Amino acid sequence: MQALSENGRLDAPAERNAPIGVFDSGVGGLTVVREIMRQIPEEPIVYFGDTARVPYGGKSRETILRYSRQIIRFLKTQHVKAIVVACNTASAFALEEIRQELDLPIIGVVLPGARVAGEVTKNGRIGVIGTKGTIHSGLYREVILNEHPTYEVFGKACPLFAPLVEEHLLDDSVTFEMARRYLKELQECDIDTLVLGCTHYPLLRSTIGQVMGDKVTLVNPAYETAIELRQLLRDHRLSFAGEPLREKYQFFVSDDPATFREFADTILPCPTDRTRQICIDGF
Repeated sequence: MQALSENGRLDAPAERNAPIGVFDSGVGGLTVVREIMRQIPEEPIVYFGDTARVPYGGKSRETILRYSRQIIRFLKTQHVKAIVVACNTASAFALEEIRQELDLPIIGVVLPGARVAGEVTKNGRIGVIGTKGTIHSGLYREVILNEHPTYEVFGKACPLFAPLVEEHLLDDSVTFEMARRYLKELQECDIDTLVLGCTHYPLLRSTIGQVMGDKVTLVNPAYETAIELRQLLRDHRLSFAGEPLREKYQFFVSDDPATFREFADTILPCPTDRTRQICIDGF
């Protein structure tokens, strides 16, 4: 008789060897995919980037919830075994409601990053940078203060960081100047830990680190999410257990696959030439 996994489903080999579904509002979630590839390289992945409707940062909770449900319905047609919400805004606005509706394990990027920030700070003063939606949601603050009520959390929206990343201006003087302007407020708050609360921001780690200085620890939720995902799969007995696959990674977008491939090929260790465009409105 087959054992049941913790979510009540049969722990069958076919299920263990199914892909992980990962989605984001666009290309930023590829930093999460990159970390998953590094930390659990045996796992197959199906990625969806909602490039037709990016960015999510200024949209309402109701809209983001609707988008997230559509994407999850699509990912389920790909027979995924678990889902990663690789978007801070969707994690903040939609994750908890979706989790109650879904019969698959699901994690976002906010909780792993927030937990680690609370663990590594020495002076209890933590900064969070992200989209307007993520910062206004207050979820990072809520998670950190639930565990460490005496800490102080300072949020700062940095809406131009993501477009600068997508324009490949990672080391440009314009990007450095914007970082200097955005982060000045947090420097004055005497933080010793800074959460990179948008999946684009790990690609600006060098610039942000230069501005903030060596005394500030940068927390990358993409990395922490990959570590938590690895444990989640183990807990649910869903870790990949088959023969290595020739084609482990599939990529889907809602618009402009050529631009997606151009960006993805600069940060991923695998080809993305088979990226496919789908109409997500049908789900």
